[in-house]
Amino acid sequence: MRAIKTTCAYCGVGCGIRAVVTGERSVKIEGDKAHPANRGSLCSKGTHLGETVGLEGRLLHPMIDGERATWEKATADIAARMQACIDEHGPDSVAFYVSGQLLTEDYYVANKLMKGFVGSGNIDTNSRLCMASAVAAHNRAFGEDIVPLTYGDLDHADVILLVGSNTAWCHPVIWQRIERAREANGTKLVVIDPRRTETAERADLHIPVKPDGDVALFNALLAAQDVDYAEVAARCELPEGFVESRTREHGIESQLFAELASMVASSERLITVFSQGANQSRSGTDKGNAIINLHLATGQINRRGAGPFSITGQPNAMGGREVGGLANMLACHLGFGEQERASVAEFWKTDRLCCGPGLKAIDMFEAIHSDKIKFLWVMATNPAVSLPNAGRVREALAKCPTVVVSDVMADTDTGRFAHILLPALGWGEKDGTVTNSERMVSRQRALFAAPGEACADWQIVRDVAHAMGHGAAFDFPTNASVFREYAAMTQLSVEFGQKLNMTAWSHRSDAQYEAMEPFRWGGDYPLASGASTPSGKPRLIAVTPPLIKAFEKERPFRLNTARYRDQWHTMTRTGHSPKLAIHRREPLVEIHSKDAQALEINDGDLCRVSTEQGESIFRAAVTKSVQPGALCIPMHWTDIMAGSGRTGRLASPQTDPISGQPGFKDEPANLKRLQVERRGFLVSRDPLDASLADYWVQSRVSGGWLYELACFAQTDLAKLLPEGAVSEVSFARAGMQRVAVYDNKGALMAALFSTRAGDLPKREWVAAQLGKRVEDPVALLAARPRGAIVDQGPVVCVCHEVGQHEIERAIVDGAQSLPAIGQCTRAGTNCGSCRPELARMIESLTENLKEAAE
Repeated sequence: MRAIKTTCAYCGVGCGIRAVVTGERSVKIEGDKAHPANRGSLCSKGTHLGETVGLEGRLLHPMIDGERATWEKATADIAARMQACIDEHGPDSVAFYVSGQLLTEDYYVANKLMKGFVGSGNIDTNSRLCMASAVAAHNRAFGEDIVPLTYGDLDHADVILLVGSNTAWCHPVIWQRIERAREANGTKLVVIDPRRTETAERADLHIPVKPDGDVALFNALLAAQDVDYAEVAARCELPEGFVESRTREHGIESQLFAELASMVASSERLITVFSQGANQSRSGTDKGNAIINLHLATGQINRRGAGPFSITGQPNAMGGREVGGLANMLACHLGFGEQERASVAEFWKTDRLCCGPGLKAIDMFEAIHSDKIKFLWVMATNPAVSLPNAGRVREALAKCPTVVVSDVMADTDTGRFAHILLPALGWGEKDGTVTNSERMVSRQRALFAAPGEACADWQIVRDVAHAMGHGAAFDFPTNASVFREYAAMTQLSVEFGQKLNMTAWSHRSDAQYEAMEPFRWGGDYPLASGASTPSGKPRLIAVTPPLIKAFEKERPFRLNTARYRDQWHTMTRTGHSPKLAIHRREPLVEIHSKDAQALEINDGDLCRVSTEQGESIFRAAVTKSVQPGALCIPMHWTDIMAGSGRTGRLASPQTDPISGQPGFKDEPANLKRLQVERRGFLVSRDPLDASLADYWVQSRVSGGWLYELACFAQTDLAKLLPEGAVSEVSFARAGMQRVAVYDNKGALMAALFSTRAGDLPKREWVAAQLGKRVEDPVALLAARPRGAIVDQGPVVCVCHEVGQHEIERAIVDGAQSLPAIGQCTRAGTNCGSCRPELARMIESLTENLKEAAE
């Protein structure tokens, strides 16, 4: 069994993986110690990729209007519909909405077809929701979308600022690197975040900035530094009035700010890592430039251990930006200037090149409402869930005359609106390249044969281009041939003074492409030789803090959004992993304990969160990690996975005026506790329709599915159960009902546990009985086996399945440090994302032991 080197399917860290195929659809996963991005480390999601490569729920054949079709019919139909739109309404009646889940080869071919041969700029990507503001900030400051340092610099920083990034959860491998730097070098860590996240708890300093207070903070931080602006003007473009434009109002407690300013001033090597918390804002571009200004003015850039570092969210967000996946750029970091357009048209041999930028994501779906767009092709993303004001997005999808969706899953929220569904390859089947946050290009390689009739996205688009009569320009026999053309095209980038240059790969063979080792374009410090501006100097950009919204009487809370540690985007992949479901089985709304007390909300209550755009239901998590007056909810749940809890329907479609990126982080909201008449849970061997319940959420368990249920009026939840032999017990006084259903061999098919007033048993043991022959129905309905059972408690370390109680026993027995816990239990020794929680447990329990001893 040969190990295949590939790249992880998830975030922009771009971790290398050694995969050993162990069966028809099974694989052993481990980190690739030779890959420079991760050096063998993996997070929980990457570790459990093997649980997500099955074919359950996969789309395996083209579908037209709900009926299976041949590829020839689907391709011809798409080409005919697209051409008819172009002929009748013009090229701007067509749009593609693509994804950072695509490989660079997929992105390149889609962008070439839309901008070069359809003749419209209307191709945009879900990276618009993640990184567009960082892109705009880079372009304003550097003249090009470029990250000016590498992961290796984290090993040498004196101070690392994390801005809007719960790194321990969202980029655990980067977090591990930061932790190692702190242990080895004494690197100081500052977390700037409205929430006291798991990352903030482990920091040397937490700055609880107010929502959208980042620009003011970084302006004031720069103003507090001793800067020689005459020297700055010699190496940077310094706009008139920049020095005077700095403000000293920062909104932070004075002692905290003074400590932060002192740490920055005394640092010889400063790195600022910023991510979605900064980007997803109506002032996200200005936030990026405020951060970059600090580094440019203080000289903390273009040398080891220093620089502003935008951490991308998706595995190929950077690759998509390189090849023109955003509507406001051409391929290879080129703009729409006359000379740039002429060069691109000549390279592609087309007279149909679009005249200018197309519609960005939010505007694209609004254009469907105004009848300007009549054909939409969605590739590898789920905008019916992920876009803000998702209710209006769904109205647009329902209205659009032609919706084509390329996806790996047969049933997604967006796919339900498709006229044509196309089966795409998933991770483990795809073959191509991705670019990570540090400009590192790596190969994703196929582990399995294509299932059913699934096809690579670049091939699907190529075949449609052929059917439209553009075959000569899309004569790509292999993915390597696509990459060669893209690499050759980067010569245009070089000619226009950009740093993006992959021309060395323009004549490599298919065999060399197959053997490609990870490489980084631009070198370690691409701006050290000068910026990509006409002057060759980077630009300082004067930025003004935004006006902070006043609280509204009817919506007195500020709503924030976040990611969970073990889930990814809209859960179409991670939602099928039993182990990744353990950490958070339901979407929670975090509320400060003071607010919860005022509203008489208890931990675990169901609450309705409402905004101007819509409403969703979440289970309350009472905490002090959010500020008073703030709420925080996760982004992941869909109509496939829950009856409510969709975050996209709550967010405003208002965007940053420069980048077009929507702000998910500061939405006026209201919160109300809901009165539950009956609650319960159900385990089922097969998925079922739980819509009878007013509230339901499903999550994967090893033998099937677990459903959390609640009803706001009297409801017979037993109607959810399948037919079969039944055992049942009930207690009328507490309204308790327990029902189990067995197949004809006595194996457990499903079991329901519900109550009006009493407690519910733990789910784990009951769920573990699914599919097994039940010898003791009484024990099953009691939800525990006869005799003693060791309760490990909630799982803390998903990687090694270590429970809370096992960790607590280890602490009591003397393991009172993270290394000691790891040695005793293995907890925290893989991805490290549970280490903040382990540290909390050590601190809390050792304090209790100390008090008990006294």
